[in-house]
Amino acid sequence: MTLSLRPEPGTARPFWDAELETQSREQWRALALSSLQSHLRRAYEGSPFYRRSFDTAGVHPDQVKSLEDLRRFPFIDKKILRDRQIAVPPFGDLCAVPERDIVYISASSGSTGVPTASPFTAGDFDDWIDYEARQFWSSGLRPEDRYCHSLNFSLFIGGPCVLGAQKLGALTIHAGTVPSDRLLNILKQFQATAIWTTPSYAWHLGETAVKEGLDLKNDLAIERIFVAGEPGGSIPETRARIEELWGASVYDYYGLSDIFGSCAGMCEHKDGLHWAEDHIHVEVLDPASGEPVALGERGELVLTTLKKSARPMVRFRTGDIVSFTDAPCACGRTSLRMHGVHGRQDDMLIIKGVNIFPSDVEAAVRQDRDLTGEYLLVVDRVDHLDRLAIEVEYRHGFNGTLDELAARIERRLKALTGVGAQVRILAPDSLPRATHKAKRVDDRRSGVWS
Repeated sequence: MTLSLRPEPGTARPFWDAELETQSREQWRALALSSLQSHLRRAYEGSPFYRRSFDTAGVHPDQVKSLEDLRRFPFIDKKILRDRQIAVPPFGDLCAVPERDIVYISASSGSTGVPTASPFTAGDFDDWIDYEARQFWSSGLRPEDRYCHSLNFSLFIGGPCVLGAQKLGALTIHAGTVPSDRLLNILKQFQATAIWTTPSYAWHLGETAVKEGLDLKNDLAIERIFVAGEPGGSIPETRARIEELWGASVYDYYGLSDIFGSCAGMCEHKDGLHWAEDHIHVEVLDPASGEPVALGERGELVLTTLKKSARPMVRFRTGDIVSFTDAPCACGRTSLRMHGVHGRQDDMLIIKGVNIFPSDVEAAVRQDRDLTGEYLLVVDRVDHLDRLAIEVEYRHGFNGTLDELAARIERRLKALTGVGAQVRILAPDSLPRATHKAKRVDDRRSGVWS
């Protein structure tokens, strides 16, 4: 169901693949089940790890008669990927094809251990790029656009996503992670209409442009900003502040190195991220019990690939806390939609028995136009009790009192999170700016940043 020819400039066709994208929920599930059954067989027959894992758990692909039957299969996680890669280099024994069939690898950053490689066959790679094109199309990117890709190309899964923009016919500028002043010059010289980066860097780049005297709305031509890599892109308050700064629309995307560059992204209505249901089956589970949560409730995202043949992923625990809806979208697409990443299981703070994610604080902080929008959660232990403080910055030109501003933010945070926190108001530009993923938690109980 993919297009072999790129659409002509100026086309008003709303869908990349109308038959697929607008099918009924029953058709989505039937497609997923058919793909899952054959995919599990390939994993069992081709991967020594999966054959051993399935046999040990007493399950077999032929036993899968419904999507719910997948719940009997064992989980995998990042530690398993890393351990198997070390034991059986270079890719581990989860691979289900011989090395001669692998044409591309991406790799994780290795921030939590040894970088894990993600292999692709030629078919896997083509499927990925076609999905990128489909997702870009749903976000309004068209052949007449000039798209600047400012993500890292060095083994990063986000690098080749630029080929999705090329596939739909846009002019693409492979900028990569160049210094901010050079990137701004590129955007100005080529009058790029779209850019992809992280939410933190979109904010930082906009602030840098203003400081250098650029008028973002007149000197540049950016109309669309695609963001990924952090929860901020799905937080309405953060999107609104970036859109206000740039005079452009912001679209949140989600991906992970172990599967695809993009697994989901926003259409032009921005009511959640449309999921790649023909490629990846979704479970949202209670992190403690492993049982499914109700649709719309928060839980850990667990993913199973449906087509990727080089290294199938069966019940991969991502650690991301998400929620989903199957309600109809105004755009006409019928796939599941993810309401962003609320946080990561390992980023979650428990303060006085209440679970708090940095994204919860971000929503409160970025509502207030007297703040710059930068923030930091500082956690400490005083008299054997955990204490939370939030550091924020007042904006240039603020003429109120800092005590009143702090009290206002404290009340908002208390109402939103249920936890009392001290708010410390800092001068503008006091907090560090991120050029990639922002560090939002200073946990002084252990001395570890996250």
